[in-house]
Amino acid sequence: MTFSDSKPHYALLDGLRGVAAILVVWYHVFEGFQFAGNKPVIDFINHGYLAVDFFFMLSGFVIGYAYDDRWGKSLTMSGFFRRRLIRLHPMVMLGALIGAISFLLTSMERWDGTHSTLLLTLIALVCSWLMIPALPGMQRDVRGNGEMFPLNGPCWSLFFEYIGNILYALIIRRLSTRALAWLTALLCCALTWFAVTNQSGYGSIGVGWTVDTTNLLGGTLRMLCPFTIGMLMSRVFKPIKNVRGAFWICTIILLVLFHVPFIDGGTPMSLNGIFEVACIICIFPIIVWLGASGTTTDNTSRRICRFLGDISFPLYIVHYPLMYAFYMWLMKTRLYTFSETWPIAISTMACSVCIAWLSMRFYDEPIRKWLKKFAK
Repeated sequence: MTFSDSKPHYALLDGLRGVAAILVVWYHVFEGFQFAGNKPVIDFINHGYLAVDFFFMLSGFVIGYAYDDRWGKSLTMSGFFRRRLIRLHPMVMLGALIGAISFLLTSMERWDGTHSTLLLTLIALVCSWLMIPALPGMQRDVRGNGEMFPLNGPCWSLFFEYIGNILYALIIRRLSTRALAWLTALLCCALTWFAVTNQSGYGSIGVGWTVDTTNLLGGTLRMLCPFTIGMLMSRVFKPIKNVRGAFWICTIILLVLFHVPFIDGGTPMSLNGIFEVACIICIFPIIVWLGASGTTTDNTSRRICRFLGDISFPLYIVHYPLMYAFYMWLMKTRLYTFSETWPIAISTMACSVCIAWLSMRFYDEPIRKWLKKFAK
């Protein structure tokens, strides 16, 4: 089989993935003010974590579109897993390495002010490369924050992404469209129950980043629900004709949704949970449908979407080590607002974009090209 994609890409979906990645970085800046200042909620872009659910939906749509009709023809089980590993894992490994370097440069200081050891840092690095999550309180939880992957926290979503890919290859791809629709409906009900009844305990579905019962359940539902929605859409998709400005319309919708403040209150139903599931189950599918229906009509739009699509995954996977350093700086300087720190905050974001582009251009693209040749 060949590893080259014969189907055209949805350029606008590539661009929207990049927009969501930038908004994740923006969200993590304000998460730093919450974390360092011990605030109850994030001040500005409170729902930025929903970008992860949007990523899962895009992943389901693209995987279904790219692979559903190839099984038994040009695609085998081993070939599928090779493709996905080649696409994802080189950047996973680089992100963990950058996280380890960042941790070493800060003298391996944990959040409580104590210090870890070089040996434990190296163990955490190898476990991150192998996607082996750390349990809270383990010695290789080197930062002491309970993260699955303490050198690069956002890798938790890749952990669930890999689970989704495995389930797709073993089970989901074999389902008829009707059976997939029933599965998707059940998962939507399960996610709605989790969010609306506030199973997380803090009024949000921003879970999955650590290893406990609630986070494992919530992370699995956060992945499977939008993932199967995207997959179902890929099977029944028919483009809407004459959609103008789809990229900008969808971008504005994402900007508005992610900047909605935390919605307090709601007993026995969580109002914030209702908003979150409405975004995932109702609004995100509309955005994906519009994005897949639209086309780039000029060279500028094509270049923007291509650039955003190219850096989207590298940006998501390499930016958080810089955020760790930013958070540590916030705690040491005791500055907890954007107005006090905007030059450093903007510089951190800009450096993240630059590192993402450099990683993509000089590491990810060359190594994936080599691996594709090696794996034939």
